[in-house]
Amino acid sequence: MYVAVKGGEAAIANAHSLLADRRRGDRSVPALRLDQIVEQLALGVDRVMSEGSLYDRELAALAIVQARGDMIEAIFLVRAYRTTLPRFGYTSPIDTSAMLVERRVSATYKDLPGGQLLGPTFDYTHRLLDPELAAGAGVAEPVQRAGQTEPMPRVSAILAREGLIEPDGDMPQDHVPGDITREPLEFPMARDIRLQALSRGDEGFLLALGYSTQRGYARNHPFVGEIRIGEVELELDVPELPFTVPLGTVRVTECQMVNQFKGSAKAPPQFTRGYGLVFGQSERKAMAMALCDRALRASELGEDVVAAAQDEEFVITHSDNVQATGFVEHLKLPHYVDFQAELDLVRRMRAEYEARENPAKAEEKKEAAE
Repeated sequence: MYVAVKGGEAAIANAHSLLADRRRGDRSVPALRLDQIVEQLALGVDRVMSEGSLYDRELAALAIVQARGDMIEAIFLVRAYRTTLPRFGYTSPIDTSAMLVERRVSATYKDLPGGQLLGPTFDYTHRLLDPELAAGAGVAEPVQRAGQTEPMPRVSAILAREGLIEPDGDMPQDHVPGDITREPLEFPMARDIRLQALSRGDEGFLLALGYSTQRGYARNHPFVGEIRIGEVELELDVPELPFTVPLGTVRVTECQMVNQFKGSAKAPPQFTRGYGLVFGQSERKAMAMALCDRALRASELGEDVVAAAQDEEFVITHSDNVQATGFVEHLKLPHYVDFQAELDLVRRMRAEYEARENPAKAEEKKEAAE
């Protein structure tokens, strides 16, 4: 606490009031409604939900408003709220192969069962500012949303039929998935725990690491096997019932990377997988996650760990933007005692240096001080 700041607690209260005033902005401009943010800034809402580990569009929109558009602050708010919620149980693993797909593309096969769906994407836009949007113009009538009404087969299944890609990998029957929101991180990690951490890791950090693997800072030669975006059903296991209870659907983005693998003493030459899954529509994050997941499997696959993206402790510890923000921004807090100690140390070191370099001048300073 800045107890020495003029005004003390009153100054802090005034800082809060000033923040609220800046958040509201010009009163002649209508205040943002949460439904506007949910519908028109949907990708920002999706990021806050994913990295905040809470699927609730309205709460994510509220956090964005409260944080004045600072996405990391909004993620922090959502995570803090999440800790207050009761835990009723765990849903069954979602079946993304049964996803009702809105967008699905593959860079490995041109023609594939079910076809490719471009869906809503910036990929083919010209990246030119549209002045008509500033005037409130847009599509006059809602566009009919195309999508798949039946599940699409996975692209990886095509390679699997020839035995050219590693299996999905079944977990042991007695395996209990970890929960990083309730259990402290321990290294080395099981892959399910690592994927949880990557899923809510900072998009920019994972993007940079994923990019580094493509530039040679890891043994990674990826192909996008498939990206799919769509709705998946959530089902809750209720111990008293012999069946799962449907809870509704959520939108997710899934990415499966296909990577070269020359084989080892235990495995034949085949393709390996990198996996990414995030809330909402966030292809960049899912792809970066998949690249990092594959890089972090280096030890498992008998590859040399030679790059930052392959170092599990480095990646997981530093990918959490809330934790990173706290540690960086704590430098704004008072460090008066620490600084005075270092100031005294530097003064002594400087005096010793000057005594060695110019003994006569140092003696003059000493006599003047006495």
